[in-house]
Amino acid sequence: MTTSPASPTSSPPPPGPLLLPVLLTVQFLVSLDMSVVNIALPDMGSDLGFAPESLTWVVNAYALAFGGLLMLGGRLADLVGRRRTLVAGFLVFGAASLVGGLAQSPGQLIAARAVQGAGAAALAPVALALITVHFAAGRARARALGLWGASGALGGAVGIMAGGLLTDWVGWRSVMLINVPVVLVALAASRSGIPADRRTGPAPRLDVAGALLVTAGTSALVLGLVRTETHGWGSATTVGTLAAAAVLLAAFCVVERRGERHARGPLLRLGLLTHRPVLSANVFALLMSSGQFAAFYFTSLYLQDVMAYGPTRAGAAFLPFCAGVVAGTVIATRTVGRVGERALLVAGGLLGAAGFAWFALAVEAGGTFAGSVLGPSLVASLGIGMCFVPLGAAATSGVAAGETGMASGLLNASRQLGGSIGLAVLVTVASSATGAGEGPGPGALAEGYAAAFGVAAALLVGAAVATAVLHGRRSAPAPSAVTPPRPAEAYVSEES
Repeated sequence: MTTSPASPTSSPPPPGPLLLPVLLTVQFLVSLDMSVVNIALPDMGSDLGFAPESLTWVVNAYALAFGGLLMLGGRLADLVGRRRTLVAGFLVFGAASLVGGLAQSPGQLIAARAVQGAGAAALAPVALALITVHFAAGRARARALGLWGASGALGGAVGIMAGGLLTDWVGWRSVMLINVPVVLVALAASRSGIPADRRTGPAPRLDVAGALLVTAGTSALVLGLVRTETHGWGSATTVGTLAAAAVLLAAFCVVERRGERHARGPLLRLGLLTHRPVLSANVFALLMSSGQFAAFYFTSLYLQDVMAYGPTRAGAAFLPFCAGVVAGTVIATRTVGRVGERALLVAGGLLGAAGFAWFALAVEAGGTFAGSVLGPSLVASLGIGMCFVPLGAAATSGVAAGETGMASGLLNASRQLGGSIGLAVLVTVASSATGAGEGPGPGALAEGYAAAFGVAAALLVGAAVATAVLHGRRSAPAPSAVTPPRPAEAYVSEES
């Protein structure tokens, strides 16, 4: 049977039993590998002979490739086919994981992490695009979006936990090699679980100029941000890199606007952002990720540097966060149809902010897990879990089927850039509050982390306020703003 997802109002092809498990695996893996190496870094450094200043590139190389290529990965799903892009992403991600697990030098491991990030940039946008196309609007899509969002949040939290367990019990190489069997199983499931791609229209052309500009611009932005801890915000290196990013991204906007005006199929049709739900979702994702990703980082540091937890114990301390995300997702799945995307995003953002504010008040040198971590984790994670269903729904609201990859890539890019910006800013905040002394003690460290949590709370309040203002009370599609100026769908889904 052949069906076409030609419009958001047409009946989408019914999802097969393996479709959702494959897409959840994608989201879980992508988020897992952003955090799983953090606790293993010291062992990686000592085993491979990393210089202290280069060890952070095990993390930064992944973030740089992932953030820089997300927009391109999303658009490729629209142009060459969703299943083809998914399979290619799995192959690249799995091969890089294998090479990284067998690496014999710092350069090999850093290169493998960069390639891994490129594979993840192809995988992440496809997952949301396939959910939007294959799950009918309403309860089925809400449930799929809830599980998709929970998988991402759980991947980040489980990554910290798994990194500690694997490093302690098996060794650091296992944090890379563990991906290989998961990818092999997902690839096998993709053959029967993901509908095949079949072209129905003229061969589309990739916006090469836009792809080059946005990849260079976002890569320069992430590069400038991840190096602020070593170079400083006022250094010529940082200022020059961020200025170059601004110029490249401005040029990208000019090229895309020109391509849209002449109906040449831009990489990002800027008209998408004139639709209020899409705009508010991306602003919310940027601000929420700025606080959330940094909060994960500082919670891990607090547990290990102040409370003296080992890797395994610190990882286990994230279990309440996982439970809170699941609970928040269940609440959102059951209520989004009644209360709407806007109300859930505002409520979830404010609840997450309350949790981070509680962290800011509770973290101290003599803190305990029950008094300083458990309660704030549950409140923050409940709020964050409530946001994923309405966030995914709003980001793809009214988007034509041929542009779901574009919209998904945009949302994932907003989340990734938000995480990079937030971490860079909050590390500076924490360092300033800690002071410039050599080897600060637990009290000074806790004071710095508390300041960072306070800023994270403010970012989530900002996300809630922005959504209340931008989203509008109704989230119905605005065809004039969302529908592309010419047919963009090149593929239909052919059930295998």
